[in-house]
Amino acid sequence: MRLSLIKVVLTSVLALGAVKHSVANQAELSEAGFAEYVVKLKADALAQGFNQQLIDNSFANVTFHKRAVKADRSQPENVETLDTYLPKRVPKWKVDKARALYKEHQVLLKEIGDKYQVQPRFIVALWGLETNFGSFTGGYNVISALSTLAYEGRRETFFKKQLMAALTILDEGHIRVENMKGSWAGAMGQNQFMPTSFLSYAVDGDGDGKKDIWQNQADIFSSMANYLKKEGWSDELTWGRQVKLPKDFDYSLAIPKNTGSRKNWLKAWSETEKTLAQWQNLGVRRADGTNLPVVDIKAALVFPDDENGRVYLAYDNYKSLMHWNLSYYFVSSVGHLSDRIKFPPIK
Repeated sequence: MRLSLIKVVLTSVLALGAVKHSVANQAELSEAGFAEYVVKLKADALAQGFNQQLIDNSFANVTFHKRAVKADRSQPENVETLDTYLPKRVPKWKVDKARALYKEHQVLLKEIGDKYQVQPRFIVALWGLETNFGSFTGGYNVISALSTLAYEGRRETFFKKQLMAALTILDEGHIRVENMKGSWAGAMGQNQFMPTSFLSYAVDGDGDGKKDIWQNQADIFSSMANYLKKEGWSDELTWGRQVKLPKDFDYSLAIPKNTGSRKNWLKAWSETEKTLAQWQNLGVRRADGTNLPVVDIKAALVFPDDENGRVYLAYDNYKSLMHWNLSYYFVSSVGHLSDRIKFPPIK
């Protein structure tokens, strides 16, 4: 018992020390300190093989973005429920705009959808939810934002990796540094790709030699479709469906709400997925109370909120969307908007 008490005390002391260290680090952040840190970043870039001219051009106007640090440290806690979140994320005006833009770009979207086997409605839904169809892409200089957050220190390794990826994008000539704009966290363009995601998924949709996710509609849509396809998307499936459960349902059959990581979430999926016939036998029904579809596919059960909130049967495409953003709320909003684009049919 005494040993346990000593461990608790030591843990508390170490935690207090970590907090003090963190606070001290926060207090030390300054323009001068940032300038010194940028010198080190440039040296790291040179060591990784980037040429001096590219480095000098990329960092020529780099600035310390205090707002990025503040935004990173004060991200709001989730106090929503899906019932309050969806009406705000997918209001009627956004549905109407999504349907209008789907119709406007229908020829291009069909071409891309056929090429990547991704239903165009999901491309438009992601576009609408990430940047309001390209209206809000972020005004931060990406090199400055990533350098700032690397300097801030809490996730230095992650943001340095993103910074080196951003330099690769510049080196390949896809965008000029002054036009490389994004969010405070460095997410770029109309689909909000982080630089490493850009390198993995961005494509040249119109064959002009550049991957322009900032202005080029063919590149924007193609890159989104390529992302989903590479992460296992099938255009033979939808994303999932809201369902009703019987009163005596065993809730341990669902994926736990908080698994801690994508790896754990996927493990929970593999341990709990069942065929639609099996879910039907367990009493699961469509939201309107009718039987589930008679289709030979598997699905997992997810609760974005709790047992009293909405419940969904999630198909394999749900996993692709969760790879894009590991958030039940985000995926639910994408699915909800895509369904509103599909029904009623656009003429």
